[in-house]
Amino acid sequence: MAEVTATLIKDLRERTGAGMSDCKKALVEVAGDMDKAIDYLRAKGLAKAAKKAGREATEGAVVSYIHGGGRIGVLVEINCETDFVARNEDFQTFTREVALQIAAMNPQFVRKEEVVADVVEKERSVLLAKAKESGKPEPVVQKMVDGQISKWMKEICLLDQSFVKDADKTIEQLQQELIAKIGENIKVRRFVRFELGEGLEKKKDDFAAEVAKQAGLT
Repeated sequence: MAEVTATLIKDLRERTGAGMSDCKKALVEVAGDMDKAIDYLRAKGLAKAAKKAGREATEGAVVSYIHGGGRIGVLVEINCETDFVARNEDFQTFTREVALQIAAMNPQFVRKEEVVADVVEKERSVLLAKAKESGKPEPVVQKMVDGQISKWMKEICLLDQSFVKDADKTIEQLQQELIAKIGENIKVRRFVRFELGEGLEKKKDDFAAEVAKQAGLT
């Protein structure tokens, strides 16, 4: 069992934003394992955030992000409960990270509840036709398609996407950690993303890689 030192507690606090006592308790619970302690606090944060999910969030900010000298533009509205938190550095950092995520990963919806049934059925029919070409039994084909639909939903819904700066977290987890840290409900309400020449025939570049490079991630 690793000794729970002040250095470990401080490191965990810096990595999670949780309180000193919570960090100490987490490290004690998992015998000093840093990764497990982070998971422990994340789960605890999610529980805290769930209690705040129903609270009104009508303040916040609309932020913009322009990439590549005007090749991609993003506007995103993120709400919180008070104007005080809207000016908070952690909240402002989160809004910028979300705008960067949208520019890089091009989600189509904020959350899966917004994906209309017609869109899902259209995608399912395409995947089903391809899966049937495998010649596998119908139950297997259906299971394959279900798995592909689940993966596709995570790709097109912002909150379910892996964070471009930390693939171990989703945007929703990032949001929930912020809720737990600042004690207010936070909601990504809506966004628009414009890409130069979208819909026109032209060579498509890897914008995700470009955005990551500009952000210093590669």
